[in-house]
Amino acid sequence: MPVLNSITEISKDMTEWRRHLHSIPELCFKEYKTSEFISSKLKEWGIKHETKIAKTGIVAQIKGNKGNSNKVIGLRADMDALPIQEPNEFDYKSIHEGASHKCGHDGHTTLLLGAAKYLSENPDFDGTVNLIFQPAEEGGGGANEMIKDGLLDKFPMSQVFGMHNWPDVPKGKFSICPGPIMAAVDTIQLNIIGRGGHAAMPHQTIDPIIIATQIVNSLQTIPSRTIDPIDTIVLSITQFHAGTTHNIIPDNVFIEGTLRTFSTNVRKQAITRIEEITNNISKSFNAKAEINILDGYPATVNADKESNIAADTASEIVGKENVEYNMRPIMGSEDFSFMLNNVPGAFIFVGQGDDQHKVPCHHSQYDFNDDILPIGTSYWIKLVQNLLR
Repeated sequence: MPVLNSITEISKDMTEWRRHLHSIPELCFKEYKTSEFISSKLKEWGIKHETKIAKTGIVAQIKGNKGNSNKVIGLRADMDALPIQEPNEFDYKSIHEGASHKCGHDGHTTLLLGAAKYLSENPDFDGTVNLIFQPAEEGGGGANEMIKDGLLDKFPMSQVFGMHNWPDVPKGKFSICPGPIMAAVDTIQLNIIGRGGHAAMPHQTIDPIIIATQIVNSLQTIPSRTIDPIDTIVLSITQFHAGTTHNIIPDNVFIEGTLRTFSTNVRKQAITRIEEITNNISKSFNAKAEINILDGYPATVNADKESNIAADTASEIVGKENVEYNMRPIMGSEDFSFMLNNVPGAFIFVGQGDDQHKVPCHHSQYDFNDDILPIGTSYWIKLVQNLLR
């Protein structure tokens, strides 16, 4: 089955929705205008929905008119923006200072809205579909907050699916893999406490800069000398803050970084070594260390069965030759993982890369490719039709 003709016919409308959403980007748990727009469209189409789940989240339900199945599946789209100033000058640029849609969540929301409109007008399936419009994916853990707010109790489902655009994948193609597809993320925060003093008299100090630099260097032995080379890990130090001027040795140094893993055991090993290296190097210089590891998102792990279902469905839209069934996992993270930890499902990437849309997600020049709106929406629709025959 190619892209649905009826979806192609409303692609102009979907482009207008997407560009309107792009112009009103909102950050974690503040997606008020976005939520209002989604709700207004659902009301216009007569679709039952509940609002204010985890503050701004929405769940819509569409029941099929074929048969009497109690089966329920979920489709999820994220809807928050990033704290990046919009540098683009097109007509639909962000009107909100310091916020913009640089990961394509405006497009994801539109894809699910397009599917909602079609399915409400063509409910020729047997069962129920939950359309989940989720807030706060970008660091707020909105998926987990929706679960805490009763998502799975109020709207139980047997399978759940997510989709994300990806500029590295060519337009008109899909990529997916069974098992881990995106990494777990943890934030490392280290505060090295020494004793400051005059830079001309370093022997009277406990120099935290010297200590901290040795810690940073030694942490890189975790991926190379602690973890099995077959396993995957990224440990990147991204902040190093110390000092106020050229002739003062400071009292402390603050270090921050990110840890990315797929395996729970690898994560535990890495955290243990972070603590050992930091504490022992600090102790050897008579300094103190404060260590804080902030739990982030778990690894996004696709169920084998649902991964194959998603890939086969995508093949019906764009042809099997345009679907990568066993892509290389990505070290980025995704809070859809919380849903997959509770309900079997799969997360798929839809390609948007072309000559105008090669800029990566989270780049200030990024913009969602409206050409893929009919492709992604057709995927959602066909997935419902396949699973709820």
